[in-house]
Amino acid sequence: MLHVAESGATTPAASWFSGARLWRLANAGGLLILIIALIAGIGIFIPSFLSPFNLFALTRNLAVDIIIGFSMMTVLGLGHMNLAVGAIGACAAMVTGFALERVGLPIPLAIIVALLTGMVLGAINGILIVRTGLHSFVITLATASLYFGLMFILTKAEAFRNLPVDFSGLAKGRIGSFSNFLFVALALAIGLVALFNYSQLGRQMLATGANSVAAGLSGVPVNRIVVITHALSGLLAAIAGVLVTARLASALPSIGEDWLLPSFLAPLLGGTLLAGGYVSVVGAVLGAILLSVLQNGLILMNVSGFWIQFFLGLALLAAVGIDRWRSVTAERRGMVSR
Repeated sequence: MLHVAESGATTPAASWFSGARLWRLANAGGLLILIIALIAGIGIFIPSFLSPFNLFALTRNLAVDIIIGFSMMTVLGLGHMNLAVGAIGACAAMVTGFALERVGLPIPLAIIVALLTGMVLGAINGILIVRTGLHSFVITLATASLYFGLMFILTKAEAFRNLPVDFSGLAKGRIGSFSNFLFVALALAIGLVALFNYSQLGRQMLATGANSVAAGLSGVPVNRIVVITHALSGLLAAIAGVLVTARLASALPSIGEDWLLPSFLAPLLGGTLLAGGYVSVVGAVLGAILLSVLQNGLILMNVSGFWIQFFLGLALLAAVGIDRWRSVTAERRGMVSR
């Protein structure tokens, strides 16, 4: 029988405690130590790093990195990918701009329409994967181009810049030196922890990722789970798109073009397995913090954006290597059934 506990498919209690939990705590602890050391080092050499102004800007950007990391993390739990994360975010952003500027919808309703758009586009990804049997890499690579292209055609690649002041004001809220957006991301984190740890749906998602054949034989509706998971990924990407639109006070067709790398890096650095069957919500948050702090520090040091992309590429290569080691370790300890 396949056992699923907390955020990964696991063995019974004793080995779970000694294996999966300790493995997860060690990973999170290592990331936390690295983040603290990085913040301390940058803060010493660049005092403005810890200024209220920079902390607000940092946490506002961090929130988006966390959420797009969650968007990728959910499908990674299936052993899938969503290369259309940025395209879905861009479509949600443009729907928000169109609904507010052209249609004149109230802000809450415009946001709801944008989020529903993200869910539908994500669900389409899942349906195509189920119906064709093709790998998610191929399907979402195709739909990323399709969604971006369709959005450019419908909007003629024109930005929506005359958005209501109250909408752009959402990006200016803060608690102390921290952006309100950060607390949106943390609320989503709590929801995902509850989903993967305590709900039947979350357990079925991870069981499908651990071994879809065994999950199907155990009564898990695998195809439906695939569609639901991709719809959730689309919803999270749409939330990020709406937040970026509010931050920029404009809906730009270029939103989401640079999301792919950080969407993979945050969950992979945080411990989510590329092979599926295990996710770490807390780890994804820590991974996003590490990336955001590193990027912010490099920007403050006037490092060229080209070098920042170079370092991010190296980080992804390192994350994939670490993921391979984690996958082997997880299989040996019985965290993931194959």
